[in-house]
Amino acid sequence: MERNQFNNGVLYLNGGKISTSDLQWNSHPAYHGVALKHLIEGATTNNEFSCHLVKIEPNCEIELHNHAGKTELHEVIQGSGICTLESNELEYEPGNVGILPADKNHSVKAGEQGLLLLAKFFPALL
Repeated sequence: MERNQFNNGVLYLNGGKISTSDLQWNSHPAYHGVALKHLIEGATTNNEFSCHLVKIEPNCEIELHNHAGKTELHEVIQGSGICTLESNELEYEPGNVGILPADKNHSVKAGEQGLLLLAKFFPALL
């Protein structure tokens, strides 16, 4: 995937300034071809929410799962793919937003160009 504004942007947090290029990509422990960049963790927000960049390589997938007690919001930044929410298929392309209710099974599969999402969790995932 080509570079985007989130790989070399600025995160303003609690009056401070963090270069997003200084934040580390972390390989997902369970899903091949998936990496996360933790922008805002729950410790910073009194566990109210967290925010993460999610990079899914071409044709890779975050398989069926759910987040107990956590609502998830996806903002599609780059690439394309399909989010399956229970029996519904949500088309993911730049500008689209998916709201995934707490405790609902979902999966996300990247298309040929991969997929970059901004994922927010309420309450915090991490």
